[in-house]
Amino acid sequence: MSDTTLASAPAAKPPKRSVMIYSRYERFWHWSQALLIFVLTFSGFGLHGTHGLMSFEAAENLHTTAALALIALWFLTTFWHFTTGQWKQYLPQLSGLPAVIRFYAWGILTGAPHPYSKTLRRKQNALQSLAYLFFMVMIGPALWASGIVYLTYPWWSQWAIGTIGLPAVAFVHTAAAFLMITFVVIHVYMTTTGKTVTHYVKTMVTGYDSIELTAAEAAYLEEEKSGLLKK
Repeated sequence: MSDTTLASAPAAKPPKRSVMIYSRYERFWHWSQALLIFVLTFSGFGLHGTHGLMSFEAAENLHTTAALALIALWFLTTFWHFTTGQWKQYLPQLSGLPAVIRFYAWGILTGAPHPYSKTLRRKQNALQSLAYLFFMVMIGPALWASGIVYLTYPWWSQWAIGTIGLPAVAFVHTAAAFLMITFVVIHVYMTTTGKTVTHYVKTMVTGYDSIELTAAEAAYLEEEKSGLLKK
């Protein structure tokens, strides 16, 4: 084989290794948040009279308790993201966004390969990062801020005459809740678009996924973080 042929040959892709890309805390945060959102949705529909599976008082107490737990979880997780540097995972890379949108719009229906591969430094594609960023800085804060304002209404109601009222606060809270439900429904659907229907769910349970590692990354993990590599 000539040198010209060797020069023109495409570079081989780095081999894939099974790596723990989701830490224990990330998995705890994900599943506990999912549980609390389900409890909030169920109790919230109960408060609105959508179902009669529990009394109004029981629904109110459950909703308030779950909401306070979720707010505490968000504060703890925000602290964790900034102390570990994981907040960088949610900075969207707009350069790859059109390709990912095209894939989910019709490429996935024709069997096209996914345009993005997870790496050790970047676990989410551009669309995921943008969606999670919107969830964390818009939907979440809108929910807990309006919820806290709603809960503390007896303390500020005397100053609300002629300005903001409880119906307006309730509308913002309900609108943010439906945005949350929409996000969760889409998120659950997206978990079925992996290599198998349960691939992404299994990844979030075990923490491991197959990703491409550069030679330097593989050497670093084997020497310094061998526990992250699945044997």
